[in-house]
Amino acid sequence: MGYEKVTMNFEAVLFDCDGVLVDSEAITIGVLRDMLNERGWNLGIEECMRLFVGKMVKDERALIEARTGQPLTEDWMARFRERRNDGLLRHLQPIEGAVAAVALLHERFKGRIACASGADRFKVELQLQKCGLMRYFKGRIFSGHELPRSKPAPDVYLAAAAALGVAPARCAVVEDTVTGVAAGVAAGATVFGYSPTQAGPGAPAALRGAGARHVFGAMQELAPLLLQDAG
Repeated sequence: MGYEKVTMNFEAVLFDCDGVLVDSEAITIGVLRDMLNERGWNLGIEECMRLFVGKMVKDERALIEARTGQPLTEDWMARFRERRNDGLLRHLQPIEGAVAAVALLHERFKGRIACASGADRFKVELQLQKCGLMRYFKGRIFSGHELPRSKPAPDVYLAAAAALGVAPARCAVVEDTVTGVAAGVAAGATVFGYSPTQAGPGAPAALRGAGARHVFGAMQELAPLLLQDAG
């Protein structure tokens, strides 16, 4: 897919994790779908993806309780995280081209990159470690669970930018969901929307509608797109 020329230089790059760096969403949503089915809410995987991708499960408490007729307890959440983590350990792979893109941008931005996720820290660190990405992000990992608000609020991106000592307006954010794009835009950053072919024909327009200034379809495109104005 085409993209317009970048007209500014950036000082830092802030990455979402799930669906941008690691191919985790089908694994996590598959576990969630199975556990909701066990409670009587019979969801297909596509509908479950539509409802929950880019969101924290606990933030959807009212919806889950209404559709299952059962409380979303801490015990249930603990079992969900346990089954999710087991699935990630068994099956998780990096997004194609993500490791190479991160390595290049880590070098070109002199370490001024961060991972800013809406997921819990344990999950984020497990995924980065399994996919060979931890060395690029160690000490620069931010979880929405540890802040007053998670995405679509900007808190996690504001925290990452502040820790790097870079104004949000000088940060590029890489996101793959409408929720995440909204968070990056609210932070005042320039958002690059990752929309691979399997995301569906309407995904690029949805990301642009949420405020992504640039949309790209393969991780191999990201570094050239960010660096083409860097000289």
